[in-house]
Amino acid sequence: MFLSPVRQFVAWLVALTAMFVLVVPVSAQEEVREARYGDDNISVQLVADGMPVAGEEWMLALRFIPSAPEWHGYWSNPGDAGQGMMLDLDLPDGWEMGEPLYPVPDRLLISGLMNHIYEGMYAVLVPVRVPEDAEATGLPEVTGFVEYLACTDRVCVPQDAALNAGQGGDFTRWRAEVAPLLDASGYFEISSDRLRIAVPLPAAVDLSDPHIFIANERLVDYAAVQTFMREGDLLIAEIPLDDFGTKEAGTIAGILSFGDGAGVRFEAGSGDVPDGGKLIAGPIGMQTPPLWTLILGALAGGLILNIMPCVFPILSLKALSLARAGESEAKARNEGMAYTAGVVLACVGLGALLLALRAAGEQVGWAFQLQEPGVVILLLVLAVVITVNFAGLFELPSFSFTQGGEPGGAFATGLLAAFAATPCTGPFMAAALGAALLLPTGLALMLFAMLGLGLALPFLLIGLVPALRKRLPRPGPWMETFRKVMAIPMGLTALALIWLTVQLGGRGFGLFALVMLFGIVLALAIVGRLQRAGKMAWPAFGLVAAPFVIFGAFALPASYAAPGSQPSESIHEPIAFSDEALAEARASGQPIFLWFTADWCVTCKVNESVAIEREVVRDAFEESGVITMVGDWTVRDEEITMFLTDRGAAGVPLYLWYPADSGEPEQLPQVLTPDLLTERAK
Repeated sequence: MFLSPVRQFVAWLVALTAMFVLVVPVSAQEEVREARYGDDNISVQLVADGMPVAGEEWMLALRFIPSAPEWHGYWSNPGDAGQGMMLDLDLPDGWEMGEPLYPVPDRLLISGLMNHIYEGMYAVLVPVRVPEDAEATGLPEVTGFVEYLACTDRVCVPQDAALNAGQGGDFTRWRAEVAPLLDASGYFEISSDRLRIAVPLPAAVDLSDPHIFIANERLVDYAAVQTFMREGDLLIAEIPLDDFGTKEAGTIAGILSFGDGAGVRFEAGSGDVPDGGKLIAGPIGMQTPPLWTLILGALAGGLILNIMPCVFPILSLKALSLARAGESEAKARNEGMAYTAGVVLACVGLGALLLALRAAGEQVGWAFQLQEPGVVILLLVLAVVITVNFAGLFELPSFSFTQGGEPGGAFATGLLAAFAATPCTGPFMAAALGAALLLPTGLALMLFAMLGLGLALPFLLIGLVPALRKRLPRPGPWMETFRKVMAIPMGLTALALIWLTVQLGGRGFGLFALVMLFGIVLALAIVGRLQRAGKMAWPAFGLVAAPFVIFGAFALPASYAAPGSQPSESIHEPIAFSDEALAEARASGQPIFLWFTADWCVTCKVNESVAIEREVVRDAFEESGVITMVGDWTVRDEEITMFLTDRGAAGVPLYLWYPADSGEPEQLPQVLTPDLLTERAK
């Protein structure tokens, strides 16, 4: 995620202050070497582990003891703010100080800034290499000087101390607390937006809440959600990069925290990191649900799509098709299976295309097809053609969406139903689709297939189970009237797509689309008149429609105008979402309600109408000082897509509530009520 100017300024100010108050010129240190600030808040002692032995490693320790529980110190890489320890030791000639060894740090998120800290007493071990010809006859005089920060949640105070090594201390405990170094090296690769690390770790190691602390500064986004996958004895982590950082590294070092205070140090060189693996922690939860629950979730989610508002217009196609299929058992069975094949194929195809685009580096999510103006124009043409066909303007003699018992028509209906239904995500399917974006390709495609099966399941059962089929009305003349009535919801669908066309490409774009549609409808009307007269009809369609289609092919791209990033016309006057805007809002310490929507998502618009934009909600938000923020995903937006992915969401709607002065947000249900929002504003 982007660091806002406020976050950058705070981090820069802390670092600059630390530099001025902590960093003393070397010459001054050599001359004075006296503490200027003292160690009243976090005291420090330098102790040695026994006597040094020539040719062996001798261990020293810096023991830090806070004066009160609210004070904390920092790891070598402090994170977004703070300052790491600066140590200078005076050792005998030829003796060499190694890299300090730290325990596994904790995380502290304050106003969107991630800090790597230690609370309570902690010890930093300092290995010293003693030369083989050293005269090690007792405890040598080792002095030094250390500078560090002592901080609470609200204030930071510089600390320093002159050191003089003594003996004592619980080195057995301190050695056990230091993260041990893995024997085997890992490897990493850096893409345009994230760091991927493969760490060799036995599969038997339990990871309750894994987190990687990267020692390289200005490389990763410390506050971002990290994703972890397992491939045998290999742990694969993905961490978003710092957008204002270096984005490059020769080697990477850090500490892998297991989540229970334990962890290991690792080093990694550049190399190929394998794809896939079992997701064990990340955006969709700290523990991935078992595969069988994801399968059931995708199945249930597809089933629920049949009653979701975004799917309602297509129900007319399915209802009419299944009603006609009641004419015979064989026809009903064939139509049910063909319809299911069309739905499943469409869902798997869209899923495969989504995974391929993401693998190629494209930032897309579920329902990405409705973010493309060309796809919306195609759907608009189909909706208009089906509407006028239902209305009886023309007939498709050998291939019809409404002709019962014809597998071809049922298959096409299934394709169209799935294509139109996929923009919405509902209960159960959200977690399954979020996992599908991270699972291996085979498992991901299986989840997309289960989604399609759930969407088609009611009609498949009616086609295969005679008892259910007998409950359908018997075929008769009424079906012709029913077909014409079904032109109404299809016509409303076409009107909604016309509105969406204007939202995507502007009024000129929508006007030229209407001109092209007029020509197509005119051509279909001529076809219908010729059909009723018993004459050859379809060549006339080509002659009449071709000029309008050619006009559209040239005029539509030329008139397309991408919409600006204007906020929604909500009564709450929300801020337009960006990572930068969100970071600024979180730094304010006020509660935040953030929602992601799209003009093609009917569920989103229903929630906005019945819950978000209600007067009672507005009053509650104003009284509590709630900051409202909206992310409009009508057209493709890489920043929004990346945020949705980091939250484990495959599409919209997504609703997040950030309490005042809190860390992780609460993800709200996908069906909102005014009471749900006002209760959180209290």
